[in-house]
Amino acid sequence: MDCASCAGKVRGAVERLPGVSDVDVALMTERLRLTLDEGQTSRNQIEAIVKRLGYGIAAKGSSPDRKGFVLPDDEQASRADGSRDAAGLEPNAGSTGPESGPGPGSRWYQTAKGRLVIGTGLLLAAAWAVKLLASQDVATWAFILATLIGVAPIARRAVASARAGMPFTIEMLMTIAASGALVIDAAEEAALVVFLFAVGEVLEGVAANKARDGIRALARLVPKTAILEIGGRTRVIPADQLQVDQIVLVRPGDRVPADGEVIEGTSGVDESAVTGESVPKLKEPGASVFAGSINSEAALRVRVTKSAEDNTIARIIRLVEEAESARAPTERFIDRFSRIYMPAVVGVAVLVAIVPPLAFGQGWDTWIYRALALLLIGCPCALVISVPASIASALSSGARRGLLMKGGAVIEAAAATTHVAFDKTGTLTHGRPRVTDVVPISGSETEVLALAAAVEAGSSHPLAEAILSRAEAAGAPFLAATAAKALPGKGAEAVVEGETAWVGSPRFAGERGVLDDHALRAVVGMEDEGKTVVAVFRRSQLVGLVALRDEPREDTARAVQQLKALGIASVMLTGDNRRTAAAISAGLGIDHRAELMPEGKVAAIREMTARDRVMMVGDGINDAPALATAHIGVAMGSGTDVALETADAAILRNRVTDVAGKIRLARAAMANIRQNVAIALGLKAVFLVTTILGITGLWIAILADTGATVLVTLNALRLLAFDPEREA
Repeated sequence: MDCASCAGKVRGAVERLPGVSDVDVALMTERLRLTLDEGQTSRNQIEAIVKRLGYGIAAKGSSPDRKGFVLPDDEQASRADGSRDAAGLEPNAGSTGPESGPGPGSRWYQTAKGRLVIGTGLLLAAAWAVKLLASQDVATWAFILATLIGVAPIARRAVASARAGMPFTIEMLMTIAASGALVIDAAEEAALVVFLFAVGEVLEGVAANKARDGIRALARLVPKTAILEIGGRTRVIPADQLQVDQIVLVRPGDRVPADGEVIEGTSGVDESAVTGESVPKLKEPGASVFAGSINSEAALRVRVTKSAEDNTIARIIRLVEEAESARAPTERFIDRFSRIYMPAVVGVAVLVAIVPPLAFGQGWDTWIYRALALLLIGCPCALVISVPASIASALSSGARRGLLMKGGAVIEAAAATTHVAFDKTGTLTHGRPRVTDVVPISGSETEVLALAAAVEAGSSHPLAEAILSRAEAAGAPFLAATAAKALPGKGAEAVVEGETAWVGSPRFAGERGVLDDHALRAVVGMEDEGKTVVAVFRRSQLVGLVALRDEPREDTARAVQQLKALGIASVMLTGDNRRTAAAISAGLGIDHRAELMPEGKVAAIREMTARDRVMMVGDGINDAPALATAHIGVAMGSGTDVALETADAAILRNRVTDVAGKIRLARAAMANIRQNVAIALGLKAVFLVTTILGITGLWIAILADTGATVLVTLNALRLLAFDPEREA
């Protein structure tokens, strides 16, 4: 399928059949999904009507007899994308046939449309040679022959579309125009028009194929094979057969075959192809790795955590496919408009053909010729493809940079955003508390950390893990502890070196009588900075204080500034206490709302959406309701599956600045759409007037049509090179 009108023809023909519903035709992946009641219509009937329109179709996993896209490596790609459809009908990968546009493995001149261009071009050149060397009469017959040969496949598709209930197609208009030109003795122009139309179709196919490269590149990231380790021995198996909890060996230079967790080895892993992050990340035991990323330094043993159909690449491809199906409001409007526009142009063409001769005695040949040219100008192909071409390019560009959006509607919503609401923990911050201050009172900093680590040893509480990590980094000595236990709401207790010790809240320390005025002032000062303070003490002595805080990500303040430069206000939503929220928001230059439960976040978003266009950014299960309530919900890539599924968009790199990048990309896409609509309608308006006035003829008309379609597609392809990180 070369343009959106192709998808429209397939959709229109299939959805008219009884028992067919939920028809979805994806242009970029050339895939048909539908719900089918086989008691009313069989699969064979579906396939037959699609083939009559000139497109190939096959059940999933088999080879189509005509046109076939597109994901590479046949079964590997089909399994990798993870998609399922009710009727199971889809073109398969990598196959091209008689009616095909340029497939991933063929040159344009190897396709049927390419051969038609070459054939009609040679016939046209031969006819011109005859015209120069022989009589005009012989040349006329040569032009007629060139026209008939070139228009025959176009006429077949026109008739098939008409039989399917769609008489107003570009193929029908071309057939009428070429036939009419022969009738009024304009054979030379008829042959030229047919040739130019064939050239235009090939160019459209090349442009559409280029737009699909991004999706193909994603599918190619996952290697075909994996080195599976069983019982200390290895063997090579297909990567799509890997199962969760199996162990794979990833050698230096290999691509990671599945999403997983490193269990042995330390190496830098290049994730740029998946997340767009250019700097390789150090992966140690316990770290997560993405399918398709490249191990660059040392061998890693990786435990598979997700099956092939659910790995990162498969999910990205699935999101892009789903996004293509979620058509933008602008696209739906243009689609409705084109259904009225084309019959209206046909009606005007009929009036142009008959009114001047009948009412004013003008020549029939002149006005029929102008009416035929008007028919060609009236084709809405360029207008119809103006939106989906831009949307597809924006989706592909974003996917390569870790910015995922689930369709044109999401792009429009992102472009219109006026306010961004951020969850705090795990979004604006790392989601892991870190020790920021160690204040010794009756001992050294090392003694405070050593005692605190001994009491907290074995605890899985985030604050305990942060203290243990800091003690290890500081080289604090190991102190044996016994009788350790948690004190709910207070802290933890253990016997260290024969004496009971505690790590607890300042209130608990105050209750035990070990917190004097000096220590209390230190606690209040650190809490005013948004830090959580714990006291480390023995039965009658305060050893020291430890302050912890979930620190903002390194790029959070920069992200807020970038949003402000885009004219977008930001607000932080958090369940933390007001002092902590105020301290963090003040450092970032952002408004805040604190002490919010999940339902409180939803209420805050509802209040904002009543007056503004709101984007919500979050990462946890508790963020899912708020993500669904906002005009557009964005999930951080490190977030939970629930947040990722609920959200309208995702950021894979966990960079807060990518929120501004996503909005820049969306605004660029909408600007590109406006440019495309202006090109499509502007060219048609100009040539509409010049055709009626007799200034331009048939061959200019077809150039205006196919030229506008190619221009619109090429303009949309500019988005593939758009850099969302570049600040205006």
